[in-house]
Amino acid sequence: MVAEAATVRASGGAKVIGLISTGHFLSHFYLLLIPPIFPLLRDQLGVGFTELGFAITVFSVVTALTQAPMGFLVDRLGAAKILIAGLLLEAAAFVLIGLVPTYWMLVAMLGVAGLANSVYHPADYAILNASVDPARMGRAFSIHTAAGMLGNALAPMSMAVLIFIADWQTGLIVCGVVGALIGLVIVFNASELHDPSVDLSLERPSAQAGLRLLFSVPILLGVLFFVGIAVAGQGVSAFGVATLTVIHDITVNDAVVVLSAYLFAAPVGVLAGGWIADRIRHHHVFAAACFVAIGLVFFVVAAVPLSIWGVGALFLVAGFFSGAVSPSRDMLIRSLSPPTEMGKVFGFVSTGFNIGGMFAPLMFGYLLDHHDPSVVFWTVGVVSLLSVLTVISTGRQRRSVNAGVRSA
Repeated sequence: MVAEAATVRASGGAKVIGLISTGHFLSHFYLLLIPPIFPLLRDQLGVGFTELGFAITVFSVVTALTQAPMGFLVDRLGAAKILIAGLLLEAAAFVLIGLVPTYWMLVAMLGVAGLANSVYHPADYAILNASVDPARMGRAFSIHTAAGMLGNALAPMSMAVLIFIADWQTGLIVCGVVGALIGLVIVFNASELHDPSVDLSLERPSAQAGLRLLFSVPILLGVLFFVGIAVAGQGVSAFGVATLTVIHDITVNDAVVVLSAYLFAAPVGVLAGGWIADRIRHHHVFAAACFVAIGLVFFVVAAVPLSIWGVGALFLVAGFFSGAVSPSRDMLIRSLSPPTEMGKVFGFVSTGFNIGGMFAPLMFGYLLDHHDPSVVFWTVGVVSLLSVLTVISTGRQRRSVNAGVRSA
């Protein structure tokens, strides 16, 4: 087993990266299949946007509640098994929504999809860490993240095409079937997905040591780090257009173009950040520098009258750095955990995304309704700078955490 894993690591694990990144693509693809068809669902299911928003909330809450426990299962039962089960379960959920188009089936199956969605981060990172040459790990993480971003981008477009050809139910069924087929491809290649849970040569901390690891200060700071990323991202992606139209007096169409510059720059930044992450040691310093750059950009956008070209250029810079930070973020979290604990650590810290995603829209909506709209971008900047504190503190304490876990 050890020799086989070494062979895969020596080759860079290109096939593994492709398989795992395809699964991550699907996880983000499924996230954005339903929201674009809200107007169709409202008419056919006879409910309002509030009820439809509740269905999406169910998805997010279930993922938030189950992602950390799923990390424990990944480390105990095996990452590949859990990943395949999640892929097939989520595919089945969307097929059933299409086959039984009722509101309560939508709510129930989005709850099931939320459970399935909780497997990706803990399973993906455990497999990548066990299968990929450490010298290429930053690039592996960057491809994994970029694939998720591509899933976000292609989901609405795919549903639009399928609705044009047939209808929304058929569109969901087709997307679910394609996801199941990809899951089967991964099943047939499961032997390529190396898993620390079956490597008997690895020293395994006790259950108590694993829990102490999760509730250690650096890991909790890692959770806050992910909360900060989610909050800042929500402020820009969800409320950026509305804020720009007011504080810079530009049209909605122009604001959408500016936001698109940010969104398209992010995956470019991710891939560049992966190359950088493989060539540096102090990932926390680089991540902190990225957050400082993001914070400064949004302070300027909030405070300085700019032309659309100036705003667009600054959003392009912010998007690039928001992407570039991701591989170093993942390398930093990886450094906090022994190989056998990778699933639970990534599952636990990733709940920060869900926590931020649950309260950030309410917070920014309130700020936009009751305060000067520029406060939205000031808040994004402040949150970015606060994230610097969490990432620097995490980086400084990671060695002591690993030493404590190994000695437990």
